[in-house]
Amino acid sequence: MADSKRDYYEVLGVDKNADDETLKKAYRALAKKYHPDMHPDDKEAEAKFKEASEAYAVLSDPEKRRQYDQFGHAAFDGGAGAGGFGGFDFSGADFGDIFGDIFGDLFGGGRARYSSGRSNGPMKGANIRTSIRITFMEAVTGVDKELELNLKDECKTCHGTGAKPGTSPVTCTKCGGKGQVVNIQQSFFGTIRNVQTCPDCHGTGKIVKDKCPDCSGTGYISSKKKISVSIPAGIDSGQSVRIKGRGEPGVNGGERGDLLVEVIVGTHPIFRRQDQNIYSTVPLSFAVAALGGEIFIDTVDGRVVYEVKPGTQTDTRVRLKGKGVPSTRYKDVRGDHYVTLVVQTPDKLSHEAKELIKQFDYITGNSLNAVKNSGVTVDGDDKKKKFWK
Repeated sequence: MADSKRDYYEVLGVDKNADDETLKKAYRALAKKYHPDMHPDDKEAEAKFKEASEAYAVLSDPEKRRQYDQFGHAAFDGGAGAGGFGGFDFSGADFGDIFGDIFGDLFGGGRARYSSGRSNGPMKGANIRTSIRITFMEAVTGVDKELELNLKDECKTCHGTGAKPGTSPVTCTKCGGKGQVVNIQQSFFGTIRNVQTCPDCHGTGKIVKDKCPDCSGTGYISSKKKISVSIPAGIDSGQSVRIKGRGEPGVNGGERGDLLVEVIVGTHPIFRRQDQNIYSTVPLSFAVAALGGEIFIDTVDGRVVYEVKPGTQTDTRVRLKGKGVPSTRYKDVRGDHYVTLVVQTPDKLSHEAKELIKQFDYITGNSLNAVKNSGVTVDGDDKKKKFWK
C-alpha cells in the first residue's frame, strides 16, 4: 500500500531539491551496496535494492517526479490521475551507465588495467603489500632498510607458460580463448548482460593440461629475496613507500606489479609528533622562571640553548621555528618544535631553603596578603618572628 512505503527522497537519502547528478550518485551507492549479486539469497538486501531502484526510477524521470511531488505514492497506485505502479516501466530511468559502472567494479570486466579490450591481453601483476617498523628518529631523518620477502619469478623450465617442456597450453573451451565469459540475467530491470573473467583460465584464454613439474603449472617459482627500501625523511606512521616492479609478475606479458611498504613509526620518550610539528615538555626551575636565564632544550637536531624571559609562567609554550619534521614533498620545508615550559615546585627543602622562601614570600608581599585576607594583623618585628615560627 502507498501508506506503507517510505518517501522516495528518504530512500535515496537526498533533499527534495536534489538535481539529477545527486540522485544518480545516491542511487549508484545504494545499488552497489545492496545489489543481489553482492548478497546472494539475502532477501533484506534484495528488498532494499528494489526499493532504491523504484525510487530512482520515479525521481529520475521529470514527469514521474512531478506527479510524485504532487500526489505522492498515490500517483502510482491507481489514484490521483495516474496509472498503477504495477504496470510502470523503467524506460525513463538512466540505468545503463550506472550498472555499467557497478558491474565493472564488481566483476572487473573490460577494466582499464588491460592493454586491450580482451581479458586475455597483457595484464599488470598484482601489488604486494608488507610493512616495516622504524624508530621515531629514523622517520624524521630518513633511513635505508632491507626487507626479505618471498617473490615470484618466471619459471626457467617452462618460461612462464606453466606447461611441461615439449607441450603447450591449449585454448580454453569455456571462453573460446577470449578470457571472458558473458552471463545473461533476468533482473528487476529486464535483461542484464554481465561480462566476467573466465573462471577456468583466469583470463588467460589458455588451459595447461600437462603441468610443468618444477612450478606445478603456475609458471612461476617463489624464492626469498632481499629488497632495499629507501624511506624518505618526514614519513609518518601509516604512509607507504612504493617500489615499482617488485610485485607479482604480470600475465600474458604484462608488467610486474609494485611493492607497497607500509611504515609503522615507533614512539619517542620525549617528543610527540603531529603532522610536521613536534611537541615536548621541558621542566623549569622556579629561579629561572622568575629571573630568566639560559636552558638547554633537546630537539631532533640535537641540544639547543634557549633564553627564558624573566617572569615566565608555567605552561608557557615557545616555538622553535624549523626544528620540526621535514616535508616528504618539499625538501626545504620543515615543521616547528613547540616546547611547553613547566615550572617545577620543589618538594624536598632544607630548613635553610624554607627560611629563604619565607623571606622571599614576605619581601614580595605574598605572605602579608595571605594574612590580610585571613583577618590576622601582623605588626612589629616580634609578631613577624612569631608568624614565621
